Amino acid sequence: MSENTTEVVVGGAVLAAAIAIAVYGAQIGGLSTGGGATYPLTASFRSLEGVSVGTDVRLAGVKIGTVTDVELNNTTFRADTTVALRSDTAIPDDSAIVISSEGLLGGNFVEIVPGGSPFNFEPGAEITDTQGAVSLISLLLKFVSGGEGQ
Repeated sequence: MSENTTEVVVGGAVLAAAIAIAVYGAQIGGLSTGGGATYPLTASFRSLEGVSVGTDVRLAGVKIGTVTDVELNNTTFRADTTVALRSDTAIPDDSAIVISSEGLLGGNFVEIVPGGSPFNFEPGAEITDTQGAVSLISLLLKFVSGGEGQ
């Protein structure tokens, strides 16, 4: 009988550990069960390399939203992007939105660089001050070639 009790206890411990790992992974991955209130902003980028739907939007290193839509504008040949930001985060209407890198081997994320305006973006507004992704390969090629002809 003690053999069955040991198996049940070990099985319960393994199940509890699996649930804890799943919850931790969901939190790290940005999944939430609450679905807090958000509002959309749009921006148009020359290059959106390394960014897709679900990419974090950060302000001062803190996640405040996610990228919810990316489409190629066939007229301007730019990447039209929609981001959903937490409704408790007001963004000044002279802010910039930039594609930033987490490091040499890390992925890209969208960063909002706040301005100093006393007025904030309204839901659905467009952020016009954008800076696209910088290609590491093109930077390395410029460095190796001495910056000539680029």
